[in-house]
Amino acid sequence: MPSQTLLISRYFVKSGQADALATKLGENDASRIFTSLDESEVLELRALEANLELTALTTTTMSIAQKFSEYLVGDVRRELLDFVEAPKDIATLLPTTPYIQLRHVEVKPEAMDEYRQWREETIFDVVRNADEVQAFLAYHSVISGQPGVMFVSGFSADPESYNAVFSSDRYREIVQQAGDQYITGGSEGLYTKTYRALSHLTA
Repeated sequence: MPSQTLLISRYFVKSGQADALATKLGENDASRIFTSLDESEVLELRALEANLELTALTTTTMSIAQKFSEYLVGDVRRELLDFVEAPKDIATLLPTTPYIQLRHVEVKPEAMDEYRQWREETIFDVVRNADEVQAFLAYHSVISGQPGVMFVSGFSADPESYNAVFSSDRYREIVQQAGDQYITGGSEGLYTKTYRALSHLTA
């Protein structure tokens, strides 16, 4: 079962330093490390314990930016997410696939209930019928500078084949519906980013 509470940390790195930082950060049973396809960012997904206290979280996160400052162009950006549902579930805390995609939208609060019903009949229907999508987890922000819905998608296919699922005529219509009815104005709350795992971290 996916982690109920997920911490996403984004490390924006100096040119050519993504793989080095990813290796330094390393992985364990509760975390996975990825690099963005444009190699400008390292992503950490961390499953948090249900009873983890804030002081313990602070101890493990506050010093990281200074510890790895030689690799970074800015501070670490973090957000805390709460699991909502999974149209493609997993048996582990985190997806184990070689690729991860974050799909983020900020939904109008007054439209959230209607949006959740709508996505069940549209977005989730597409996902359930796409073999390329191996995991698709829906979270919602608890603490974030960019609040909203976060889909964490895992896949093994090459990114071009995977992205074709979300570039069909039907999905373009779904995106148009979302923009017209549910998503807040502006582009700040809407983004899609793809990341890959380092093979030597997952071997």
